[in-house]
Amino acid sequence: MSKKLLSRRDNCRLCNSNNLKLAVPLLPTPVAEKYLTKKELKSKELYCPLDLYMCLDCGHVQLLDIVEPNFLYSNYTYSSGRSKGLVNHFREYAENICNKFNFKKDSLVVDIGSNDGTLLKFFREKKLKILGIDPATEIALKATKEGIETIPKFFNIKLANEILKKYGKAKIVTANNAFAHMDDLNEIVEGIKILMDKDSIFVFEISYLLDVIDNVLLGTIFHEHHSYHSIKPLKLFFDKLNMELVDITRNSIQGGSLIGVVQFKNGKYKINNSVKEILVLEEKKKLHKIETLKVFSKNLDLTKEKVKSLFRKISKQNKTIAGFGAARSGTTLITQMQIGSMIQYMVDDNEEKQGKYSPGDHILVRPTKYIYEKRPDYLLILAWVHAKNIIKNHQKYLDMGGSFIVCFPELKVINKNNDL
Repeated sequence: MSKKLLSRRDNCRLCNSNNLKLAVPLLPTPVAEKYLTKKELKSKELYCPLDLYMCLDCGHVQLLDIVEPNFLYSNYTYSSGRSKGLVNHFREYAENICNKFNFKKDSLVVDIGSNDGTLLKFFREKKLKILGIDPATEIALKATKEGIETIPKFFNIKLANEILKKYGKAKIVTANNAFAHMDDLNEIVEGIKILMDKDSIFVFEISYLLDVIDNVLLGTIFHEHHSYHSIKPLKLFFDKLNMELVDITRNSIQGGSLIGVVQFKNGKYKINNSVKEILVLEEKKKLHKIETLKVFSKNLDLTKEKVKSLFRKISKQNKTIAGFGAARSGTTLITQMQIGSMIQYMVDDNEEKQGKYSPGDHILVRPTKYIYEKRPDYLLILAWVHAKNIIKNHQKYLDMGGSFIVCFPELKVINKNNDL
C-alpha cells in the first residue's frame, strides 16, 4: 500500500492525547466515492482501515488512519443540491441563523467545504455576501460558474490570511459536515479565528455520535469522516482555543445531526441552555465510556449476521438482489456486511455514476429505470438516509411484487403488504 495515500496519526485530533483505544473494529474498506470505469477495474484498489478509536482522556471518537486528501477528493461526485431534503434543510438552517443572530446586510459569510454552494444561496437571499471554499475542484469551479464564488482549495491558516486580505472579516463562518472531514482541527479553527472579529460566529453542523450509536448508523462511517463528534470533547477543544459554544440545535438530517454555534470567549451572545442540556444528556447516556462503543460494535456484528443470513436464504431461492443508490454509505455497508458477491447490480439517478462500478466489489451501476426492466426480486437500499422517500417514490416496484431491504437501524424487508 502506498505510504503517500495513507497515513496514521497516534494522537487525538482534539486534545492531542496519546491515550487512545480501539472501540469499533471494522473491515478495511475502499474509498467510498471512487467508482471505477471498466478500464480502471484492472488497477489495484486501495483498501484502508476504518477502525474507530476513542480518546480515553477527552472522549472523542475518531479514525486514526487518514487517506491522502487530494486522492480522497479528486473526481469527487457528491453534490448536496441533488437532495431535496438537504436543500430544504439548508434553507431552514440559513433562516434560523439569520433570525437568531441578525447580522447586517452585506455581512460576509464564508462556508468551508461549501460543495455546490447550496447553503450559500440561501444566505445570499438574505442579502449577505457569500464565499465558498471547497477542495473538490470540479464542483468548486461549477459552483463559481453558477454565481457562487468558490475557492477550489483546502482551508488552512495560509488561505485564511489570503481571504482576510482580499475580502475582509467574516461575520459568519460555516462548516457543515466538513468539520468531521478535517484532520488538523487545530489549524482549521485557528484559520477560522483569523476570519472572525469580536462579534462573529462560527457555525458547524456534524453527524452526532449519539445518533450514530442509537440508530446504528454504520453508513455514516467512511474515510471522509475523520471525526464522530459529541459536545463534551468539542467544548473542551474550543475552551483551550479561547472560544465557547453558545448554542446547539439537534435535527434528523443524515440520520441525526446537530448544529453548534461558537464565538470568542465572553463574546456578544449569551450561552443558551441547550449547551448544558446536551452535556447532561451525554453524561446520562454514558456517551464517552468505551463500553458504550463496544455495545454499538456488538450491535453491528449482530446486524451483519442477520443480513448475511437473509442474503444466503434469498440466494438459495435463486432470487435476484440489486442495490438502490450508489451512495457513499453503500460502500461501507456492502463491505462490512460482506454481501457484494450477492448483489447483481446497483441503480442510481446520478448519470456520472451510471456505467461505472462500485469500489471494492465492482458492482455495475445502472439507471434507476432498470429496476422496472429487469424486475429484481429484492432491492437493498444503500442510500439509507433516503429510505422512506425511495420506498414512497417506487410504490410501483412494490405493486409489481418486489421487496425492499433496509438494514438500519434494524433489518426489515418491506413489500406491498407492510410499511417501513
